[in-house]
Amino acid sequence: MNHWSLRSRLFVLIIVPLVLVASLAAAARFVMAERMSQQLYDNTLLTVALTISRDVVLSEGDMLTEQLLDALTKALGDPVYYRIEGPDGRFVTGYSDPPPLPKFAKVESGVPYFYDAVSLGRPVRVVTMREFIAEPQFGGWVTVNVWQTMHQREALSLQLVAQAVVLMTVVVAAAALLVWFGINLGLRPLLQLREAVAERSAGDLRPIRRVVPKEVRNLVGAVNSLFARLTEAFALRDAFISDAAHQLRNPIAAIQAQAEAATTAPDEAELRKRVAELAATARRTGRLTKQLLSMEKARGRSAPDTWQAVDIGALAQDLTRRFAEQGMRGGIGVSFRVSGDARSILGDPVMLSEAIENLLDNASRYGGDEVALEVTFGPDDVAISVCDNGPGIAPDLRDRIFDRFVRGEDDGSGGCGLGLAIVRKIVEAHGGTAHFLDCQDGAMVEIRLPLAA
Repeated sequence: MNHWSLRSRLFVLIIVPLVLVASLAAAARFVMAERMSQQLYDNTLLTVALTISRDVVLSEGDMLTEQLLDALTKALGDPVYYRIEGPDGRFVTGYSDPPPLPKFAKVESGVPYFYDAVSLGRPVRVVTMREFIAEPQFGGWVTVNVWQTMHQREALSLQLVAQAVVLMTVVVAAAALLVWFGINLGLRPLLQLREAVAERSAGDLRPIRRVVPKEVRNLVGAVNSLFARLTEAFALRDAFISDAAHQLRNPIAAIQAQAEAATTAPDEAELRKRVAELAATARRTGRLTKQLLSMEKARGRSAPDTWQAVDIGALAQDLTRRFAEQGMRGGIGVSFRVSGDARSILGDPVMLSEAIENLLDNASRYGGDEVALEVTFGPDDVAISVCDNGPGIAPDLRDRIFDRFVRGEDDGSGGCGLGLAIVRKIVEAHGGTAHFLDCQDGAMVEIRLPLAA
């Protein structure tokens, strides 16, 4: 049923219960028709029995006339048979082979007793009465048995049932037509909404402003929210692609120019110099490409469902130790310090490592010859600060320096202006903040991350 249309689903869910109710109503009607038919014919049969008993008494035991039997048969639709017995079961008049009385049947005086039986291979309905007749011919208690075949009453029951079935069928068919028309009318706003959305172009993400039923307002609101997020995401993507293309265009052009210059070097010494410049430019371009990929990775791995408990103190210590091994070869001193009660945070260890590595790399590139990393655990969050003894950052650049492709003064360090943007993206995805702090010498960047509950 999942592949059915909404129209078909609603139709089936409404009509099937209606058909079941109609079937139950027809069955109940059949039972009621049988009971009503039996009651009507039983009352008529009782009247016939009383008529026969009175006629026999008046005729002093003679059999009914053929005219009376024919009249009763025409009135009831089925043949009528009778037997009258006097006191002690003495046969008075009627037919000699009456239907047998059921076992344990108790016929009380003055109360008719009805039962079903078989006479001459045919089902019959029987009424038995015991009456006291004060008449010399009979002189006591008289038993009157009258029975009749059941063809007519069964035909009446079937006729009533057939009428009920026809009526129910007409009602269900009319209800089905009305329901189908009502469903189509009720779903018209959804169909119009579908047509309006289908007519849009692939890039048209404007909010849906149509009047819709109350039941689908939340759905339209969710779609509009999705459109808004997609619009924002596409704008960020386009801006990023534009910035990346602009940033990569110059290095690639430089590589091409330097490669062409290397082919025209007049001697080996000049060739080596030009190849060295080409290699340096290629390294800077490679770093820019890596930073761009890191930026996209930070964007794609910000979903909390992939996070885990991270020992941020141990992670920062391990990254500082590895950075110190590389910094020693470049003459950079590195220090590490932890304060407070160490606790874990909830996050992505890969992206957190990327953020701390970018802080250390940024300090080594733009700072002096000393880099210090400190981890401070507070009651609710942990602060990770990286300080250097370089020239520092001008106060008017401290907020803008976290934007993509924004750099301080060009000192020939080979930076591409994405490191701090990646840091802020990762930290904000983890519910934290990143900012510059005042420092006497150099620059200090601090990130704060909430601790795990």
